[in-house]
Amino acid sequence: MHRVRQSVWYFEEFGWKPTVVCVDEKYVEGVEEPLLLQSLPKGLEIIKVKAFSTKWTRKIGLGALALRSFFFYFKEVNNILKKETFNLIFFSTTQFPVLVLGRYWKWRYKIPYIIDMQDPWHSNYYFNKPKSERPPKYWFSYNLNKYLEPIAMKGCDGLISVSASYITQLEERYPVLKTKPNSVITFGAFEKDIEIAEGLKTKSDFFENDSAKYIVYVGRGGFDMQPALTLMFSAFKKGLQEQPTVFKGFRFLFVGTSYAPKGKGVKTIEPIAEKEGILDYVSEHTDRVPYFQGLALLQKADLLFIPGSDDQAYTASKLYPYILSKKPIMGIFHQNSSAKTILEETKSGVVCTLNDTVETVYKTLSKQLESEKSNITDWDLFRKYSAEEMTKKQVELFNRVVVK
Repeated sequence: MHRVRQSVWYFEEFGWKPTVVCVDEKYVEGVEEPLLLQSLPKGLEIIKVKAFSTKWTRKIGLGALALRSFFFYFKEVNNILKKETFNLIFFSTTQFPVLVLGRYWKWRYKIPYIIDMQDPWHSNYYFNKPKSERPPKYWFSYNLNKYLEPIAMKGCDGLISVSASYITQLEERYPVLKTKPNSVITFGAFEKDIEIAEGLKTKSDFFENDSAKYIVYVGRGGFDMQPALTLMFSAFKKGLQEQPTVFKGFRFLFVGTSYAPKGKGVKTIEPIAEKEGILDYVSEHTDRVPYFQGLALLQKADLLFIPGSDDQAYTASKLYPYILSKKPIMGIFHQNSSAKTILEETKSGVVCTLNDTVETVYKTLSKQLESEKSNITDWDLFRKYSAEEMTKKQVELFNRVVVK
């Protein structure tokens, strides 16, 4: 959603007029964020489709938005394509089952389609993980994805991805993709979001200790982040022992760590803190918060912490809002993570890797907590990661596909 939301400001500047088709928000579960409408340009054509209500689909164990909206996307877009002429269909969503419709629309209306891979679709990542670490209904989604992904991928005309490794994996699985245009394009930095967030009041009860300074992370948790979190918490524990006057003044705050419905999220971060013996210094709130409230929380932090996944292909989509908050940042990433490269290149934060020792992380964290320096980002270098520049790259791929 964020890729398209940012790009629609610039598509016409680069010669493309967008029409957005999305699910009507009244059918979408989760946190409501009406302020997102303020971040859209006036005059944008938005067509909303229905979805089957979870009031009924939950009775048969079906809650996924992609499956609930599939029929309505099929029906509505068919009607649109019968009446109007379009040059390209662009899928930018992690509601993956909907992507197979691109194959049908290409066959029926002779319109090429591009897929934006923001996350892996069919993945073996959790295959050998214990049941407790797998997402809900893992076997259903695993087998569904196994059969749907080839339908969409074998017919698509171009790929965009936030990670080069996603494209490599797909090309190995579907060799026909090696002949299709592709481009690695991260999410863009979108300053309009920060402007909206600056006008919000953040929820004060997240910051329980008025006298403490806060190390803040807003985003999902998960078992793939355990190595990074274990390193950080072990380093913090060492700091409490060796520099108590510095470290005892800080608290960790993790917000929105679960995708589960409100009140039903399972904590994945506090158990690690408890194991490391620093639970008194860590607070985890699993419920998601509205997007702009999350940005406002970042602006109240004393230090921002980004724990990376143990999957080298993982790209922290939240990275740019963190940088734009102009707060000091510390990340722990896989050594091959693109997030590590971006933070280091733009001088936006300090980075440790999953290969570093606790001693190394402790020394890095200690310098951050003792430093009075604010964010020292090289904004001239950072400009190439702006939403406008990312949109330009998308359009370059669009043009390659359409010319073909």
